[in-house]
Amino acid sequence: MGLINKSYYALGTLINLSVAKPSSIDDLDAGYALIQKFEDKLTVNRKESEVMSINHQAGKRPVSVSLDTYNLIKRAVLVSQKHLGFNVAIGPLVKLWKIGFKGANKPSDEDIQARLKIIDPEKIILDDAKQSVFLQEKGMEIDLGGIAKGYIADEIKKLWLKRNVKTGIIDLGGNVSLVGPSLHEDGLWNIGVQNPLKPRDVSLGVLRTPEKSIGTSGIYERKLVVDGHEYHHMFDSRTGYPIQNNLASVTIVSDKSIDGEIWSTLGFYQGIEKGKAMIEAQRGIEAVFITKDLETVVTSGLNNFKLI
Repeated sequence: MGLINKSYYALGTLINLSVAKPSSIDDLDAGYALIQKFEDKLTVNRKESEVMSINHQAGKRPVSVSLDTYNLIKRAVLVSQKHLGFNVAIGPLVKLWKIGFKGANKPSDEDIQARLKIIDPEKIILDDAKQSVFLQEKGMEIDLGGIAKGYIADEIKKLWLKRNVKTGIIDLGGNVSLVGPSLHEDGLWNIGVQNPLKPRDVSLGVLRTPEKSIGTSGIYERKLVVDGHEYHHMFDSRTGYPIQNNLASVTIVSDKSIDGEIWSTLGFYQGIEKGKAMIEAQRGIEAVFITKDLETVVTSGLNNFKLI
């Protein structure tokens, strides 16, 4: 007995949803409908969305949004204001470089310096009573690209549990959330961790795990080469340039997908030594660090990670 699988395109990537019988295609389609609902609210790749309405009013006025959008933005802003490497206000810098999009370029240092002034998460004002968000400077933009997939995966999982899905996989473009036990006798799942130097779906190692979320931040999906220098899409808010360290990817194993998104970004920014120490101090969060030389470092809770 295998899984029922269906692929969709959303959130700028290929989505794969799978469930075991007696669940059906209806459960997959319900998951996809939820993705579309949240994409409509949270995207910055269209002119209209709840997030874009906040961005359009930057420097002018606060904008009230629906409760789920507000709560997600609040989580992202509070993490950003710790200044550990996750920044929800990074939008203007991402748009300046355009890495992974048409027109990707290495901007002038002047343009980068100008953007650094408006990517400060301290300039985001939240009002719980009004569920409003105010970007204080003109030109500011919030971008939930680093957290939205995790949030949406968690919401699909909640929906599926309500619909009595016993076993399933939510794969939002490499961000994998497992539902229930696997169909193996021991109920454990085997999840491949991407080899960052090889094409997608070529694994470097395998995690044997119970129901968890597995999310990766890496430099291999989107890059730009200028004059022999390679630039990736993971930016340092202090310099305006891509983060400089020897990491190729950080994979997080956590109960909630949203935590995986946040910690993979923080772990990548902090590098192996600091990042590993920070993650070791978090209950229920484990990590696999992979360097550009394919050296692998794992946190103490992942003794079951095996290199292929």
